[in-house]
Amino acid sequence: MKTFEELGVVEEIRRAIEELGFVQPMPVQEEVIPYLLGNRNDVIALAQTGTGKTAAFGIPLLQRIDTTRKETQAVVLAPTRELCLQIADDMKDFAKYMDDIHIEAVYGGANIVPQMKALRKGVQIIVATPGRLIDLMNRGVARLDDVYNVVLDEADEMLNMGFSESIDEILAGIPEERNTLLFSATMSREIERIAKSYLHEYKEIVVGSRNEGAEHVNHIYYLVHAKDKYLALKRIVDYHPKIFAIIFCRTKIETQDIADKLIRDGYNAEALHGDLSQPQRDLTMQKFRSHLTQLLVATDVAARGLDVDDLTHVINFGLPDDIENYTHRSGRTGRAGKKGTSISIIHTREKSKVRRIEREIGKEFVDGTLPSPHEICTKQLYKAIDEIEKIDVDEEQIAPFMTDIMRHFQYFDKEDIIKKIVTLTFGRFLSYYADAPEIQKPETKAKRKSEGTKARGSEGTKERRGEGTRERRNRGSRQAEAGFQRLFINLGKTDGFYPGEIMQFINKHVRGHVEVGHIDILDRQAYIEVPEEEAPRVMRFLDGTVYKGRKVRCNDADEGRSKDEAPRTKGRGRAAKTTKSSSKPARTPKAFRTPQGDWRELMKGAPFKLKGEQPDFSEEGWARRKPRKK
Repeated sequence: MKTFEELGVVEEIRRAIEELGFVQPMPVQEEVIPYLLGNRNDVIALAQTGTGKTAAFGIPLLQRIDTTRKETQAVVLAPTRELCLQIADDMKDFAKYMDDIHIEAVYGGANIVPQMKALRKGVQIIVATPGRLIDLMNRGVARLDDVYNVVLDEADEMLNMGFSESIDEILAGIPEERNTLLFSATMSREIERIAKSYLHEYKEIVVGSRNEGAEHVNHIYYLVHAKDKYLALKRIVDYHPKIFAIIFCRTKIETQDIADKLIRDGYNAEALHGDLSQPQRDLTMQKFRSHLTQLLVATDVAARGLDVDDLTHVINFGLPDDIENYTHRSGRTGRAGKKGTSISIIHTREKSKVRRIEREIGKEFVDGTLPSPHEICTKQLYKAIDEIEKIDVDEEQIAPFMTDIMRHFQYFDKEDIIKKIVTLTFGRFLSYYADAPEIQKPETKAKRKSEGTKARGSEGTKERRGEGTRERRNRGSRQAEAGFQRLFINLGKTDGFYPGEIMQFINKHVRGHVEVGHIDILDRQAYIEVPEEEAPRVMRFLDGTVYKGRKVRCNDADEGRSKDEAPRTKGRGRAAKTTKSSSKPARTPKAFRTPQGDWRELMKGAPFKLKGEQPDFSEEGWARRKPRKK
């Protein structure tokens, strides 16, 4: 194991990082730091959150800055404002003993005027979100002509959020003679595209293995019915009295709803999502980092950049659509060599996602069994006893009240007092779990099939097969979340239409901010959920646009799903016949349409015949026709 001095880190930075507790370089730092200290050394680093990434790129960036010049010499791009602030603060800590270093975080959602003033004074390192940096570039305030170091932190997340075109625009405005570093948790096709376009003979540095989950994280899932997910969440939290966790939800509405329920039920919880103002978000994160909040209920985007080293658990209140998002979520815990646990509360339809994630991250999930009420109450009792034992009594402070206290308790024996203290301390758990509803684990598909075959014989098997076929045909027919409308788009996986592309496509064509909820992507079509009041606007802007040469159709999922799906066929070749018939009459081809109807029908029995052209059915036109030969 090398030291920071052996890696070439200067004394001023070594002094600052030693005060921060950096003793020896972490693997990613040992690989990246010496390489980035050279010129034209481009890097793709695949590493999880919590592996020391910020120091890996921050230290060489600082060391390469010419402090005698005020021009911007390095740019760090990050997906969210929270991560921007985190990176900027860390780099300022690293540069504590360096003179004349100016680092500025610029991001959306905040007043742009102070950021413009700071850049005009001279900033050598800009840490930015892509959208705000482009805005400052267009205003002529952010000048990148002298930049020779560029870092894309959590690049996969930026691409998933639809920043692909913004990244292209920023990198196109930076001189080619530069070091470019791409940090990502996973290696996707979009990451490879960026690398091929903008990196030169890059080195790929992998900490762990490609697309691998955090090394010190255990993965557990609890399979429950959808209606029991919140009850399961409460049991998990109650069974871990010292839990300090982030609970990830899919949408802002769900995030606020779960947080409100937890607060109502007496838990120390707060919500973090995009509808909060920046001061509210900053205060919420500050309270969580200070352990004043025990449970943070958050969306994926809002929690980006929230680095908390002693997080005990990450709880997925349902799995995300992208495996990359799961990797980012689970990477919040198990940091800095500590153990962590990623818990997923899923229903039967999400079981296949677990298997896909297992294959991708190379780790197996544990099929968990929810703790019983007795086990939870036992855990909480021990916690209560432990807290009573560890209380430090200030004899001097309590002395003036002891006479009255002893008088009130003189008729209680020791056992009664202990019972009352314990009941006061964890009585709500005893009362809740005395009548707690039972949470049944759903039967697996294989078990249902086996039992159903025994009970109902071949008829039951045929019936289930029919139901399964109908279910496959109607994969897009699930109900939208409350307050959301489900839209159909005639693009799918075969068109390269993945979540990142969807977000980018919407951002490009729909004016203003649009919240996107659940996304389902099939081979030839996709379904997105947007707020009901926004749905007409989204359909108006997307319908009729062009994506990679294909005309896009976007409409209500219930109305438009079947129009782009090819009918299922039986047999092969030209003689194939459809297995499902339509109740609608066949539509007349455009070439045969007239105001009076299908002209082929109108011509039956006419005294003349035509030579293929569409006829004029006015009286004059009819009279001009030549008689039919007898």
